[in-house]
Amino acid sequence: MSKSSDNVKTQRRAVIVNGVRTPFVRAFAEYMKLDAIDLGAKAVQGLLQKTGLAHHLIDALYWGGVIFPNGAPNVGREIVLDLGLPPTIDAYTVTRACSSSLLSIALAATAIERGEADVVIAGGGDSTSNAEVILPRSLMQTVAPVAMNRKAGVLDWLGVVAQLAPFTDILPQRPQVAERSTGQLMGEAAEEMAQRNNISREEQDKFTLSSHQRAAAAMASGRFANEVIPVKTASGKTVYSDTIVRGDTTLAKLGKLRPVFAKNGTLTAGNSSALTDGAAAALLMSDEKAAELGFTPLAAFKSWHWVGVDPADQLLMGPAVTMPVALKKAGLELKDIDVVDIHEAFAAQVLSVLKMLASDNFARQRLGYDQAMGEIPPEKLNIHGGSVALGHPFGATGARMVITMANELALTDKKTALLGVCAAGGLGAAAVLEAVNSSQSSS
Repeated sequence: MSKSSDNVKTQRRAVIVNGVRTPFVRAFAEYMKLDAIDLGAKAVQGLLQKTGLAHHLIDALYWGGVIFPNGAPNVGREIVLDLGLPPTIDAYTVTRACSSSLLSIALAATAIERGEADVVIAGGGDSTSNAEVILPRSLMQTVAPVAMNRKAGVLDWLGVVAQLAPFTDILPQRPQVAERSTGQLMGEAAEEMAQRNNISREEQDKFTLSSHQRAAAAMASGRFANEVIPVKTASGKTVYSDTIVRGDTTLAKLGKLRPVFAKNGTLTAGNSSALTDGAAAALLMSDEKAAELGFTPLAAFKSWHWVGVDPADQLLMGPAVTMPVALKKAGLELKDIDVVDIHEAFAAQVLSVLKMLASDNFARQRLGYDQAMGEIPPEKLNIHGGSVALGHPFGATGARMVITMANELALTDKKTALLGVCAAGGLGAAAVLEAVNSSQSSS
Protein backbone atom coordinates (compact mmCIF):
# COMPACT_ATOMS: atom_id res chain seq x y z
CA MET A 1 0.00 0.00 0.00
CA SER A 2 1.14 3.58 -0.46
CA LYS A 3 2.57 5.59 2.39
CA SER A 4 -0.60 7.63 2.59
CA SER A 5 -4.02 7.34 1.04
CA ASP A 6 -5.18 9.91 -1.47
CA ASN A 7 -8.40 11.85 -1.34
CA VAL A 8 -9.83 10.31 -4.49
CA LYS A 9 -13.12 8.65 -5.31
CA THR A 10 -12.89 4.88 -5.65
CA GLN A 11 -15.42 2.36 -6.92
CA ARG A 12 -15.30 0.39 -3.69
CA ARG A 13 -15.26 1.87 -0.23
CA ALA A 14 -14.33 0.21 3.02
CA VAL A 15 -16.50 1.02 6.02
CA ILE A 16 -16.19 0.20 9.72
CA VAL A 17 -19.42 -1.47 10.77
CA ASN A 18 -18.65 -2.56 14.32
CA GLY A 19 -15.95 -3.10 16.89
CA VAL A 20 -15.35 -4.39 20.39
CA ARG A 21 -12.52 -4.65 22.87
CA THR A 22 -11.80 -6.49 26.05
CA PRO A 23 -11.63 -4.49 29.24
CA PHE A 24 -8.08 -3.19 29.64
CA VAL A 25 -6.46 -4.43 32.85
CA ARG A 26 -3.12 -3.87 34.53
CA ALA A 27 -0.47 -6.45 33.65
CA PHE A 28 0.07 -9.39 36.01
CA ALA A 29 -3.49 -9.17 37.30
CA GLU A 30 -6.78 -10.67 36.06
CA TYR A 31 -5.45 -11.72 32.63
CA MET A 32 -2.25 -13.30 33.95
CA LYS A 33 -3.10 -16.70 32.45
CA LEU A 34 -4.44 -15.34 29.14
CA ASP A 35 -1.78 -14.84 26.48
CA ALA A 36 -2.03 -12.66 23.36
CA ILE A 37 -3.78 -15.41 21.40
CA ASP A 38 -6.33 -15.96 24.16
CA LEU A 39 -7.10 -12.25 24.46
CA GLY A 40 -7.35 -11.87 20.68
CA ALA A 41 -9.72 -14.82 20.51
CA LYS A 42 -11.86 -13.26 23.26
CA ALA A 43 -12.14 -10.02 21.30
CA VAL A 44 -12.90 -11.65 17.95
CA GLN A 45 -15.40 -14.04 19.49
CA GLY A 46 -17.13 -11.13 21.20
CA LEU A 47 -17.30 -9.28 17.89
CA LEU A 48 -18.83 -12.27 16.12
CA GLN A 49 -21.37 -12.79 18.89
CA LYS A 50 -22.30 -9.13 18.89
CA THR A 51 -22.76 -8.88 15.13
CA GLY A 52 -24.08 -12.36 14.40
CA LEU A 53 -21.86 -12.45 11.32
CA ALA A 54 -21.86 -15.82 9.55
CA HIS A 55 -18.34 -17.21 9.77
CA HIS A 56 -18.17 -18.27 6.14
CA LEU A 57 -18.49 -14.64 5.08
CA ILE A 58 -15.12 -13.68 6.62
CA ASP A 59 -12.44 -13.34 3.97
CA ALA A 60 -9.49 -12.46 6.20
CA LEU A 61 -8.30 -11.56 9.69
CA TYR A 62 -5.47 -9.05 10.07
CA TRP A 63 -3.96 -8.70 13.54
CA GLY A 64 -1.49 -6.31 15.15
CA GLY A 65 0.80 -7.09 18.03
CA VAL A 66 4.12 -6.40 19.69
CA ILE A 67 4.69 -9.19 22.22
CA PHE A 68 4.34 -12.54 20.47
CA PRO A 69 3.98 -15.97 22.09
CA ASN A 70 6.95 -18.25 21.59
CA GLY A 71 6.30 -20.68 18.74
CA ALA A 72 3.21 -18.83 17.47
CA PRO A 73 4.19 -15.42 16.11
CA ASN A 74 1.27 -15.34 13.64
CA VAL A 75 -1.30 -14.57 16.30
CA GLY A 76 -3.98 -13.79 13.71
CA ARG A 77 -3.84 -17.28 12.27
CA GLU A 78 -3.91 -18.88 15.71
CA ILE A 79 -7.04 -16.88 16.57
CA VAL A 80 -8.78 -18.25 13.49
CA LEU A 81 -7.83 -21.81 14.38
CA ASP A 82 -8.55 -21.53 18.11
CA LEU A 83 -12.06 -20.21 17.43
CA GLY A 84 -12.79 -22.99 14.96
CA LEU A 85 -13.40 -20.50 12.16
CA PRO A 86 -13.16 -21.77 8.56
CA PRO A 87 -9.49 -22.65 7.95
CA THR A 88 -9.78 -21.05 4.51
CA ILE A 89 -9.78 -17.59 6.16
CA ASP A 90 -6.56 -15.78 5.34
CA ALA A 91 -4.85 -14.45 8.45
CA TYR A 92 -1.63 -12.68 9.24
CA THR A 93 -0.04 -10.58 11.95
CA VAL A 94 1.67 -7.22 11.58
CA THR A 95 3.85 -5.31 13.99
CA ARG A 96 4.49 -1.58 14.00
CA ALA A 97 4.97 -1.09 17.71
CA CYS A 98 2.13 0.91 19.31
CA SER A 99 0.49 1.65 15.95
CA SER A 100 0.23 -2.03 14.98
CA SER A 101 -3.55 -2.36 15.12
CA LEU A 102 -4.11 0.95 13.36
CA LEU A 103 -1.99 -0.50 10.57
CA SER A 104 -3.89 -3.80 10.55
CA ILE A 105 -7.18 -1.91 10.17
CA ALA A 106 -5.74 0.28 7.41
CA LEU A 107 -4.52 -2.84 5.61
CA ALA A 108 -8.00 -4.31 5.88
CA ALA A 109 -9.51 -1.17 4.37
CA THR A 110 -6.91 -1.27 1.58
CA ALA A 111 -7.67 -4.91 0.76
CA ILE A 112 -11.39 -4.17 0.61
CA GLU A 113 -11.02 -1.09 -1.58
CA ARG A 114 -8.70 -2.99 -3.96
CA GLY A 115 -11.34 -5.68 -4.36
CA GLU A 116 -9.25 -8.36 -2.63
CA ALA A 117 -11.81 -8.94 0.14
CA ASP A 118 -15.36 -8.01 1.11
CA VAL A 119 -15.35 -8.75 4.84
CA VAL A 120 -12.29 -8.44 7.10
CA ILE A 121 -11.80 -8.53 10.85
CA ALA A 122 -8.84 -6.42 11.97
CA GLY A 123 -7.42 -5.37 15.29
CA GLY A 124 -4.71 -6.30 17.72
CA GLY A 125 -3.72 -7.00 21.26
CA ASP A 126 -0.95 -7.86 23.67
CA SER A 127 -0.36 -9.64 26.94
CA THR A 128 2.42 -7.86 28.76
CA SER A 129 1.89 -10.38 31.55
CA ASN A 130 3.13 -13.12 29.25
CA ALA A 131 6.16 -11.35 27.81
CA GLU A 132 9.01 -13.82 27.61
CA VAL A 133 11.78 -13.55 30.16
CA ILE A 134 15.02 -13.48 28.19
CA LEU A 135 18.11 -15.35 29.29
CA PRO A 136 21.46 -13.58 28.86
CA ARG A 137 22.93 -14.02 25.39
CA SER A 138 26.24 -15.10 26.88
CA LEU A 139 24.46 -18.00 28.60
CA MET A 140 22.82 -19.13 25.39
CA GLN A 141 26.03 -18.84 23.36
CA THR A 142 27.91 -20.88 25.93
CA VAL A 143 25.29 -23.54 26.60
CA ALA A 144 23.85 -24.07 23.11
CA PRO A 145 26.91 -25.79 21.51
CA VAL A 146 27.00 -28.33 24.33
CA ALA A 147 23.22 -28.77 24.57
CA MET A 148 22.99 -29.45 20.83
CA ASN A 149 25.87 -31.94 20.91
CA ARG A 150 24.54 -35.45 21.54
CA LYS A 151 28.01 -36.65 22.49
CA ALA A 152 28.49 -34.02 25.23
CA GLY A 153 29.42 -35.47 28.59
CA VAL A 154 29.90 -34.38 32.19
CA LEU A 155 33.24 -32.73 31.48
CA ASP A 156 31.68 -30.64 28.69
CA TRP A 157 28.98 -29.39 31.05
CA LEU A 158 31.53 -28.64 33.75
CA GLY A 159 33.39 -26.57 31.14
CA VAL A 160 30.20 -24.59 30.52
CA VAL A 161 29.83 -23.84 34.23
CA ALA A 162 33.44 -22.68 34.40
CA GLN A 163 32.89 -20.17 31.58
CA LEU A 164 29.88 -18.50 33.17
CA ALA A 165 30.26 -15.61 35.57
CA PRO A 166 28.45 -16.08 38.88
CA PHE A 167 24.85 -14.81 38.71
CA THR A 168 25.34 -12.23 35.92
CA ASP A 169 25.46 -14.84 33.16
CA ILE A 170 22.62 -16.98 34.43
CA LEU A 171 20.01 -14.59 35.78
CA PRO A 172 17.09 -13.78 33.44
CA GLN A 173 17.04 -10.27 32.02
CA ARG A 174 14.27 -7.94 33.11
CA PRO A 175 12.04 -7.01 30.13
CA GLN A 176 12.25 -3.29 29.32
CA VAL A 177 10.61 -0.97 26.81
CA ALA A 178 13.89 0.34 25.42
CA GLU A 179 15.16 1.42 22.03
CA ARG A 180 17.59 -1.03 20.48
CA SER A 181 19.29 1.73 18.47
CA THR A 182 19.88 4.06 21.42
CA GLY A 183 19.48 1.87 24.51
CA GLN A 184 17.16 4.51 25.91
CA LEU A 185 14.03 3.59 27.82
CA MET A 186 10.86 5.04 26.32
CA GLY A 187 10.18 6.85 29.59
CA GLU A 188 13.64 8.37 29.49
CA ALA A 189 12.94 9.62 25.96
CA ALA A 190 9.65 11.12 27.14
CA GLU A 191 11.48 12.75 30.04
CA GLU A 192 13.83 14.41 27.55
CA MET A 193 10.84 15.59 25.52
CA ALA A 194 9.36 17.17 28.63
CA GLN A 195 12.57 19.08 29.29
CA ARG A 196 13.10 20.09 25.68
CA ASN A 197 9.54 21.37 25.28
CA ASN A 198 9.28 22.95 28.74
CA ILE A 199 6.50 20.66 29.95
CA SER A 200 6.17 20.93 33.72
CA ARG A 201 5.20 18.23 36.20
CA GLU A 202 2.09 20.21 37.08
CA GLU A 203 0.98 20.33 33.43
CA GLN A 204 1.47 16.58 33.11
CA ASP A 205 -0.50 15.82 36.26
CA LYS A 206 -3.34 18.13 35.20
CA PHE A 207 -3.52 16.37 31.84
CA THR A 208 -3.48 13.00 33.60
CA LEU A 209 -6.28 14.04 35.93
CA SER A 210 -8.40 15.10 32.95
CA SER A 211 -7.77 11.78 31.20
CA HIS A 212 -8.94 9.80 34.23
CA GLN A 213 -11.96 12.03 34.80
CA ARG A 214 -13.06 11.80 31.18
CA ALA A 215 -12.56 8.04 31.04
CA ALA A 216 -14.46 7.61 34.31
CA ALA A 217 -17.29 9.78 32.99
CA ALA A 218 -17.47 7.73 29.80
CA MET A 219 -17.67 4.52 31.82
CA ALA A 220 -20.30 5.92 34.19
CA SER A 221 -22.47 7.17 31.34
CA GLY A 222 -22.39 3.82 29.56
CA ARG A 223 -20.43 5.29 26.67
CA PHE A 224 -18.16 2.24 26.48
CA ALA A 225 -20.93 -0.30 27.04
CA ASN A 226 -21.38 -0.76 23.29
CA GLU A 227 -17.73 -1.63 22.71
CA VAL A 228 -16.34 -3.27 25.85
CA ILE A 229 -17.20 -6.96 26.17
CA PRO A 230 -17.00 -9.03 29.37
CA VAL A 231 -14.08 -11.46 29.62
CA LYS A 232 -14.12 -14.63 31.70
CA THR A 233 -10.67 -15.34 33.08
CA ALA A 234 -8.95 -18.67 33.61
CA SER A 235 -9.94 -18.54 37.30
CA GLY A 236 -13.61 -18.19 36.40
CA LYS A 237 -13.83 -14.50 37.32
CA THR A 238 -15.51 -12.19 34.80
CA VAL A 239 -14.04 -8.76 34.08
CA TYR A 240 -16.72 -6.36 32.87
CA SER A 241 -14.92 -3.02 32.57
CA ASP A 242 -11.53 -1.33 32.48
CA THR A 243 -9.72 -1.64 35.80
CA ILE A 244 -6.98 1.01 35.57
CA VAL A 245 -9.17 4.14 35.42
CA ARG A 246 -9.15 6.15 38.65
CA GLY A 247 -11.95 8.68 38.50
CA ASP A 248 -11.37 9.62 42.14
CA THR A 249 -7.73 10.59 41.74
CA THR A 250 -6.69 14.16 42.49
CA LEU A 251 -3.82 16.49 41.75
CA ALA A 252 -2.72 16.04 45.34
CA LYS A 253 -2.54 12.26 44.96
CA LEU A 254 -0.74 12.50 41.63
CA GLY A 255 1.65 15.06 43.07
CA LYS A 256 2.85 12.64 45.77
CA LEU A 257 4.15 10.10 43.24
CA ARG A 258 7.88 9.93 42.74
CA PRO A 259 9.66 10.30 39.37
CA VAL A 260 10.51 6.92 37.85
CA PHE A 261 12.84 7.65 34.93
CA ALA A 262 15.12 10.37 36.33
CA LYS A 263 16.05 11.40 39.87
CA ASN A 264 14.76 14.93 39.42
CA GLY A 265 12.41 14.10 36.59
CA THR A 266 8.74 14.85 36.03
CA LEU A 267 7.41 11.50 34.76
CA THR A 268 5.73 9.27 37.32
CA ALA A 269 3.72 6.07 37.31
CA GLY A 270 0.66 8.31 37.40
CA ASN A 271 1.29 10.44 34.30
CA SER A 272 2.62 7.49 32.28
CA SER A 273 0.52 4.74 30.71
CA ALA A 274 0.55 1.49 32.67
CA LEU A 275 1.72 -1.91 31.45
CA THR A 276 -1.55 -3.37 30.25
CA ASP A 277 -3.19 -6.50 28.84
CA GLY A 278 -6.04 -6.38 26.32
CA ALA A 279 -7.26 -6.75 22.75
CA ALA A 280 -9.58 -4.99 20.30
CA ALA A 281 -11.22 -6.06 17.04
CA ALA A 282 -13.06 -4.15 14.33
CA LEU A 283 -15.28 -5.42 11.52
CA LEU A 284 -14.78 -3.82 8.10
CA MET A 285 -16.72 -4.40 4.89
CA SER A 286 -17.18 -2.88 1.49
CA ASP A 287 -20.11 -0.49 1.60
CA GLU A 288 -21.95 -2.73 -0.89
CA LYS A 289 -21.50 -5.81 1.27
CA ALA A 290 -22.58 -3.90 4.39
CA ALA A 291 -25.79 -2.86 2.65
CA GLU A 292 -26.35 -6.40 1.39
CA LEU A 293 -25.94 -7.88 4.89
CA GLY A 294 -27.95 -5.15 6.61
CA PHE A 295 -25.11 -3.54 8.57
CA THR A 296 -25.16 0.19 9.25
CA PRO A 297 -21.65 1.66 8.78
CA LEU A 298 -20.18 3.66 11.65
CA ALA A 299 -17.40 5.48 9.79
CA ALA A 300 -14.82 5.26 7.03
CA PHE A 301 -11.24 6.35 6.47
CA LYS A 302 -10.71 9.57 4.59
CA SER A 303 -6.91 9.40 4.82
CA TRP A 304 -3.98 8.00 6.75
CA HIS A 305 -0.25 8.59 6.90
CA TRP A 306 2.82 6.86 8.35
CA VAL A 307 6.19 8.36 9.21
CA GLY A 308 9.48 7.66 10.90
CA VAL A 309 11.72 10.08 12.80
CA ASP A 310 15.20 9.72 14.27
CA PRO A 311 14.77 7.75 17.56
CA ALA A 312 17.57 9.83 19.08
CA ASP A 313 15.67 13.06 18.35
CA GLN A 314 12.40 13.24 20.31
CA LEU A 315 11.48 9.59 19.93
CA LEU A 316 7.71 10.04 20.41
CA MET A 317 7.06 13.13 18.27
CA GLY A 318 5.74 11.11 15.32
CA PRO A 319 2.12 12.34 15.61
CA ALA A 320 3.29 15.96 15.26
CA VAL A 321 4.83 15.04 11.91
CA THR A 322 2.15 12.74 10.54
CA MET A 323 -1.15 14.28 11.72
CA PRO A 324 -0.81 17.46 9.62
CA VAL A 325 -0.02 15.35 6.55
CA ALA A 326 -3.03 13.08 7.06
CA LEU A 327 -5.17 16.18 7.47
CA LYS A 328 -3.82 17.67 4.25
CA LYS A 329 -4.31 14.41 2.37
CA ALA A 330 -7.94 14.46 3.48
CA GLY A 331 -8.33 17.96 2.07
CA LEU A 332 -9.22 19.32 5.49
CA GLU A 333 -7.99 21.86 8.02
CA LEU A 334 -8.02 21.59 11.79
CA LYS A 335 -11.17 23.73 11.97
CA ASP A 336 -12.96 21.00 9.97
CA ILE A 337 -12.18 18.35 12.60
CA ASP A 338 -14.79 17.70 15.28
CA VAL A 339 -12.78 15.46 17.61
CA VAL A 340 -9.10 14.58 18.00
CA ASP A 341 -7.74 11.43 19.64
CA ILE A 342 -4.02 11.18 20.43
CA HIS A 343 -2.46 8.12 22.04
CA GLU A 344 -1.24 8.94 25.54
CA ALA A 345 1.95 6.95 26.03
CA PHE A 346 2.91 9.68 28.50
CA ALA A 347 1.22 12.95 29.40
CA ALA A 348 4.52 14.68 28.60
CA GLN A 349 4.55 13.19 25.10
CA VAL A 350 1.02 14.40 24.29
CA LEU A 351 1.68 17.88 25.65
CA SER A 352 4.91 18.06 23.63
CA VAL A 353 3.10 17.00 20.46
CA LEU A 354 0.41 19.62 21.05
CA LYS A 355 3.08 22.33 21.25
CA MET A 356 4.67 21.11 18.03
CA LEU A 357 1.36 21.01 16.18
CA ALA A 358 0.75 24.65 17.15
CA SER A 359 4.24 25.82 16.15
CA ASP A 360 4.77 27.51 12.78
CA ASN A 361 8.50 27.05 13.21
CA PHE A 362 8.08 23.29 13.70
CA ALA A 363 5.82 23.09 10.64
CA ARG A 364 8.40 24.87 8.48
CA GLN A 365 11.39 22.90 9.73
CA ARG A 366 9.89 19.42 9.95
CA LEU A 367 7.18 19.48 7.30
CA GLY A 368 8.06 22.25 4.90
CA TYR A 369 4.63 23.77 5.53
CA ASP A 370 4.10 27.53 5.72
CA GLN A 371 2.09 27.34 8.91
CA ALA A 372 1.24 24.98 11.74
CA MET A 373 -1.74 22.66 11.83
CA GLY A 374 -2.96 24.72 14.77
CA GLU A 375 -3.82 24.62 18.45
CA ILE A 376 -6.22 21.80 19.32
CA PRO A 377 -9.06 22.98 21.61
CA PRO A 378 -9.00 20.99 24.89
CA GLU A 379 -12.71 20.22 24.57
CA LYS A 380 -12.03 18.35 21.31
CA LEU A 381 -9.05 16.33 22.53
CA ASN A 382 -9.33 12.80 23.96
CA ILE A 383 -12.88 13.45 25.02
CA HIS A 384 -13.30 9.99 26.57
CA GLY A 385 -9.87 9.80 28.14
CA GLY A 386 -6.82 8.07 26.75
CA SER A 387 -4.08 5.55 27.38
CA VAL A 388 -2.80 7.21 30.57
CA ALA A 389 -6.14 6.40 32.19
CA LEU A 390 -7.43 3.42 30.20
CA GLY A 391 -4.13 1.59 29.82
CA HIS A 392 -2.06 0.67 26.80
CA PRO A 393 -1.88 -2.91 25.51
CA PHE A 394 0.66 -2.08 22.79
CA GLY A 395 -1.02 -3.94 19.94
CA ALA A 396 -4.57 -2.93 20.86
CA THR A 397 -4.44 0.84 21.33
CA GLY A 398 -4.80 1.85 17.68
CA ALA A 399 -7.88 -0.35 17.26
CA ARG A 400 -9.35 0.98 20.51
CA MET A 401 -9.02 4.51 19.20
CA VAL A 402 -10.59 3.65 15.83
CA ILE A 403 -13.52 1.85 17.46
CA THR A 404 -14.21 4.60 20.00
CA MET A 405 -13.98 7.37 17.42
CA ALA A 406 -16.09 5.48 14.87
CA ASN A 407 -18.78 5.08 17.52
CA GLU A 408 -18.47 8.75 18.44
CA LEU A 409 -19.15 9.78 14.86
CA ALA A 410 -22.08 7.38 14.58
CA LEU A 411 -23.69 8.33 17.90
CA THR A 412 -23.38 12.11 17.58
CA ASP A 413 -23.61 14.82 14.96
CA LYS A 414 -19.82 14.93 14.66
CA LYS A 415 -18.52 14.39 11.14
CA THR A 416 -14.75 13.98 11.36
CA ALA A 417 -12.11 12.61 13.73
CA LEU A 418 -8.32 12.96 13.59
CA LEU A 419 -6.21 10.22 15.22
CA GLY A 420 -2.51 10.28 16.10
CA VAL A 421 -0.28 7.54 17.50
CA CYS A 422 3.38 7.60 18.55
CA ALA A 423 5.31 4.35 18.48
CA ALA A 424 8.65 2.85 19.43
CA GLY A 425 11.43 3.13 16.88
CA GLY A 426 10.58 6.77 16.21
CA LEU A 427 7.41 5.88 14.31
CA GLY A 428 4.23 7.90 13.94
CA ALA A 429 0.79 7.19 12.50
CA ALA A 430 -2.29 9.26 11.83
CA ALA A 431 -5.70 8.80 10.27
CA VAL A 432 -8.78 10.84 9.48
CA LEU A 433 -12.15 9.16 10.02
CA GLU A 434 -15.39 10.54 8.73
CA ALA A 435 -19.03 9.80 9.34
CA VAL A 436 -20.30 7.82 6.38
CA ASN A 437 -23.44 9.84 5.79
CA SER A 438 -21.50 13.11 5.43
CA SER A 439 -18.64 11.57 3.46
CA GLN A 440 -20.82 10.10 0.74
CA SER A 441 -21.60 13.58 -0.46
CA SER A 442 -18.07 14.95 -0.06
CA SER A 443 -16.02 12.23 -1.75
